[in-house]
Amino acid sequence: MTEYKDMSDSEKKKEDWMNNKWRPMMGWLYMAVCAFDFVIFPILWSLLHAIMHSTNMTQWQPLTLQGAGLFHIAMGAVLGIAALGRTQEKLAGANNGGASPAPTGFGVPSPAPSSFQAPTAPSFGAPSAPSSFGGGGFGSVPSKPATPAPSFSAPATASVGFSSSGKPMPVQPDQPEL
Repeated sequence: MTEYKDMSDSEKKKEDWMNNKWRPMMGWLYMAVCAFDFVIFPILWSLLHAIMHSTNMTQWQPLTLQGAGLFHIAMGAVLGIAALGRTQEKLAGANNGGASPAPTGFGVPSPAPSSFQAPTAPSFGAPSAPSSFGGGGFGSVPSKPATPAPSFSAPATASVGFSSSGKPMPVQPDQPEL
């Protein structure tokens, strides 16, 4: 009995083809099922009725939509989780020699160093001329802070109430008299 580490590269590739190809095979399988259930079988069903000169023609009922479409929900979950898993593998450096850094979460990059300062939002006041070639333009930090956007509050005639627990209730507008 040989151990896995003693196998050649070609033997390893033959052994793990299912591990490498199951995600695309699931996608192709789902696409084939949808094509047959929504395109091919309805056409064949109509042709069958036309050839047989059926008087009581019924419409094709998609098999995968029976049971509230649970098949599509399950396949969506399988394919979605498979895509997420493959993304995590790629971010971790699988199949590219480990050149990429390992992710910290679900594709979220590691936090920036503490010396990083995010640029503030650009202001839309009077234009300013750049002091040098690279002094202004896209990505530059404006000289004055941005003014906040106006906020809209509830109308003054709205009544505010409090629930029995002391929490404020949602604002209810006054009702017109009938």
